[in-house]
Amino acid sequence: MSLWSEIWFLLGKEVKLEWRQRHALSGILLYVLSTVFIVFISFQQISPQLWNVLFWIIMLFASINAVVKSFVQESGNRQLYYYQLANPLAILLSKTLYNILLLLLLGGLNAAALLLVAGNPLEDPGLFVLAVVLGSIGFSVTFTFIAAIAAKTSNSSTMMTILGFPVIIPVLLVLVNLSAHSIGLLQGSMIRDDIIMLAGIDLLLLGLGLVLFPMLWRE
Repeated sequence: MSLWSEIWFLLGKEVKLEWRQRHALSGILLYVLSTVFIVFISFQQISPQLWNVLFWIIMLFASINAVVKSFVQESGNRQLYYYQLANPLAILLSKTLYNILLLLLLGGLNAAALLLVAGNPLEDPGLFVLAVVLGSIGFSVTFTFIAAIAAKTSNSSTMMTILGFPVIIPVLLVLVNLSAHSIGLLQGSMIRDDIIMLAGIDLLLLGLGLVLFPMLWRE
């Protein structure tokens, strides 16, 4: 079986497992909606600057909760079974692709909830959608690989948080700037530079994951 065939097969497996454990996905969606509601009743009036920051804070913590189970939910025996059958790159890429789709869903729900309760501050929706797509890719690539590392420890959630935040800060800073342009908070010609920088960070993180994960998988 080719690498891409393995990726699509394992991606289908991830979707089926998620569908069987719908309570986990429902919990993450409820977390996003509950957080937006608490923010709304706390602030009442949400400025465009606050809207932008709150969106990415909610997105960040929802991403951690969504991705942390990528490897933690699999027992050592199941990982050994995958080790005998599948290419480690196929395993990493399939989980990364699935998490991208999941984070895009969370990003859309997060944005829709904030737009509903706090109004629409977006001046360039297309640029904002691009920021959400690139952000979902960056979060997925980063947290999926870190989840693989954290799964080797006894306290995976804490370890993922400790390892993840220093790595994700550059991605988060660029995302806040890029979405600020879409809201009209920043003006200038730096949009293309931010997009190129964010895409470059995503590719760099993905490359590091592809190089290091096979060594981690053999441990």
